[in-house]
Amino acid sequence: MPQIPLSRLFAERQFLRFWSARLAGMLANQMLMVAVAWQMYDITGSAWDLGLVGLFQFVPALLLTLPAGHVVDRLRRSRVFAGCMLLQAALALLLAGALLGGFATRELILAVAIALGIARAFQMPAQQALIPLLVPLEMLERAVTLSSLGMQAAVIGGPALGGLLYAGAPIAVYGSCGGLFLLAYGLVLAINERHAPAKETVSLQSVLAGVAFVWRNKLLLGATSLDLFAVLLGGATALLPIYARDILHSGPQGLGLLRAAPAVGALLMALAMLRWPIQRRVGHKLLAAVAAFGLATVVFGLSEHFALALLALAISGAVDNVSVVIRMTVMQLETPDEIRGRVSAVNSIFIGASNQLGEFESGATAALFGPVNSVVMGGVGTLLIAAAWLRLFPELAQRDRMMGK
Repeated sequence: MPQIPLSRLFAERQFLRFWSARLAGMLANQMLMVAVAWQMYDITGSAWDLGLVGLFQFVPALLLTLPAGHVVDRLRRSRVFAGCMLLQAALALLLAGALLGGFATRELILAVAIALGIARAFQMPAQQALIPLLVPLEMLERAVTLSSLGMQAAVIGGPALGGLLYAGAPIAVYGSCGGLFLLAYGLVLAINERHAPAKETVSLQSVLAGVAFVWRNKLLLGATSLDLFAVLLGGATALLPIYARDILHSGPQGLGLLRAAPAVGALLMALAMLRWPIQRRVGHKLLAAVAAFGLATVVFGLSEHFALALLALAISGAVDNVSVVIRMTVMQLETPDEIRGRVSAVNSIFIGASNQLGEFESGATAALFGPVNSVVMGGVGTLLIAAAWLRLFPELAQRDRMMGK
């Protein structure tokens, strides 16, 4: 298949509206998370309450994502996405009003966290299932890669911008977030996707159709479970403060660089993949990327030099982005449009569970065996998972192209 010029992707106006909306929304979300965490700590001074902010977002997202996937398949996906942007704009402006009115309390922030979790439950399957409706399928890989590039740029710039604005005036963060969410809302309303909503009767079977489809499709089961176990075992994010303070002796400035390194690596890899998209042997490259992620995690775990640790984290982010692009593209191509929302919901649960449980696993094993042993064991476990999946899921390993076998 001849390589499709990148200029064709930029000519797809519907997709560019979506991409711009997602970039604005992701940037606002990253800024909002920084502001909410700082404000909660200013109010309570409690690490426990900081943890509750994350938990109160995670639980509703976990409970509602499967029903949300069914809603995404029954309604226009752009309207579901737009509704999520509007809800988050209202929450940001509520927090701004709370600062002005003097009623910014611990309880209000926790209530906002619950509402953000609800928005996340609907937003993730909606945005994943929307992309294939906005570009020709042969351009899907590049569309997913460009989406990843925008997300990583927001992950790098959002927290820094949010912290800078919060230091000047906390209300400026919430006002800026509200404006960016409203911009995203307006951009998404201008999208007119080619979607025929599902007409099936709502039932437990229809809600769980995405789970059943992934279970039957061994290619998708292998890809999603591979990501789950790789992130669950190989994630070292929760232990970065320990490395920055006690092992690398780099202080808070070093911690900021360590946290940004994976996103920088992912951003650079996304740029490379836009120029040189993956064309053949995608299954083997997916498994190789996961193995490389495990190896980079081991190197980071053993490193006592800041520069080497930074490089290992950047490489882990780069190869993880290869895994994400392949997995997301193949998942969308393998799934019929009428259940894409529900399959995307299953994938969202896997992503959320792996990130949250991965942080818990890292903390628990670090408490038992020490931080270095925890990270190294996780990296070795990821290498073993990649080797095991090579045999357990031959359909995945033997996949040659994004489209077709």
